[in-house]
Amino acid sequence: MQLEKLKELLVTSNIVKEADFDNAVKITSKENKNLEDVIVDQGLITDENLGQLIANDLGFKFVNLKREGIDTKVFSVIPQVVAKNQLVIAFAKDSSGIKIAMNDPSNLNFISLMEKKTGEKILPYYATKKDIILALDLYNKGLEQKYDELIKKSISEIKKPEAKEVPIIKLVDTLIEYAYQNRASDIHIEPLKEKIIVRFRIDGVLHQVLELPKKLLEALISRLKILAKLRTDDHFSAQDGKISQKINGNDIDIRISIVPITNGENAVLRILSEKARQYTLESLGLQGKDLEKIKNAIKKPWGMILATGPTGCGKTTTLYSVLKILNTSKVNVATIEDPVEYDIEGVNQIQVNPRTNLTFAKGLKSIVRQDPDIIMVGEIRDEETAGIAINSAMTGHLVLSTLHTNDAATTLPRLIDMKVEPFLVSSTINIIIAQRLVRKICEKCRASVTVTHEKIEALKKQLDPRIQQIIDKYIVNNELIVYQSKGCTACQSTGFSGRIGIFEVMEIKENIKELIMKKANAQEIEDQAISNGMTTMIEDGLQKVSSGVTTLEEVLRVTKE
Repeated sequence: MQLEKLKELLVTSNIVKEADFDNAVKITSKENKNLEDVIVDQGLITDENLGQLIANDLGFKFVNLKREGIDTKVFSVIPQVVAKNQLVIAFAKDSSGIKIAMNDPSNLNFISLMEKKTGEKILPYYATKKDIILALDLYNKGLEQKYDELIKKSISEIKKPEAKEVPIIKLVDTLIEYAYQNRASDIHIEPLKEKIIVRFRIDGVLHQVLELPKKLLEALISRLKILAKLRTDDHFSAQDGKISQKINGNDIDIRISIVPITNGENAVLRILSEKARQYTLESLGLQGKDLEKIKNAIKKPWGMILATGPTGCGKTTTLYSVLKILNTSKVNVATIEDPVEYDIEGVNQIQVNPRTNLTFAKGLKSIVRQDPDIIMVGEIRDEETAGIAINSAMTGHLVLSTLHTNDAATTLPRLIDMKVEPFLVSSTINIIIAQRLVRKICEKCRASVTVTHEKIEALKKQLDPRIQQIIDKYIVNNELIVYQSKGCTACQSTGFSGRIGIFEVMEIKENIKELIMKKANAQEIEDQAISNGMTTMIEDGLQKVSSGVTTLEEVLRVTKE
């Protein structure tokens, strides 16, 4: 789409600010990128919403391929080379013809050729370039099939006395590519007595995907160590490293942890895609008054913003989304992290390094001398880091950090336990964001389900009275409407696709400050925050259940203590 037309669609309609659009144009020229890609990467609009706008303007129907269960018999009517060159995917077929997703649905020559070739009517739909590129992965063989071929070759090579090498490079590359294509956040390579188990964590749940011969373990681990620049001769120490790769044009960072266990060396790879940098607060699941509270808090020039919750609940991603808003040419932003999960252009990021005695506390002391406006501390782990972070917030800096607590209210007594004076806690913390991640229901196969009165009563008996009262708000005529998915090809029969956050956002108002000064317990603080209008995490979760985003079981699974 031409620049002027795109600007008219986005700026004239007040969807994107003109200054943000002009900045995206500059980035396009400077980095030789596609303007639509830059607009999405900058978080100005989601890929799906932009696609819908363009499709409407072009006069074609829009399709989001991520929500379609694409039959392999249908998409194979277009050869792989043609599909990649033309950016097209055949995604469905019915009595009216073959439905084809196209980045340029006005390409009449291609449509005419396809009609002659297939003898069917071609129905063009508009799809975004990013969406089509992801769908093109369907042309790749499955992991099991690829590995069957590679493993057979590897085993035959290993059995040969003169064998020096096996195709281990291809084995590792295929494993990482397949994990990325399946939206896995982690790869677990776990040695047992007689075999190796490979598991992917997808949407927060581990799935076993592969069994490998035990003979391949040493070669696999050595290859990972070489990629991560770790010591290949050390088999008895825990080692951490980082691998960078490019898959389908996307930059992928992989954090790797190798630990010796009784059956050999165990490896876990955390996949960090550049797509995660595109998150906005809205896409993470923040909404309504909670979103407004955070937007107001980040406008303050000093103080502290805390994200809390267990490991893997998305705290760092939330803070990165805040940093993305705050990171402008007018401020100096610095971070101290362990590890640095994503490189952020224009932000000075320091990696914690125990070997050189660069701890959170020492790194934070150094950052303060660098004249920062905004500081992010990856995690407050000890009393020294807590004290320095609080004092930094007192002396004119906006400080972002994370803490491991169950909910927002527990954070305040926890800081006091870490020897931070109550008056410092009450005067520096602006807002606390507690969160969990729940799996999202697959929109392709989602359906509503009515929970009967009997089942509701049986469920409520398992919950504490406060949660019972919250559930009662959603019961109409003794029935509760929830949503479930039966599973389809789009979600690989899991019923879920992606994850979203459930949150509670606590503003530190005057009455909360008074309770902090009195060293009130977490329950007293939570009760006051609810009186002030705080939406609890369970209530935010139930709102998402009622709107069909997730299931009741998911919310209860992640919120039970």
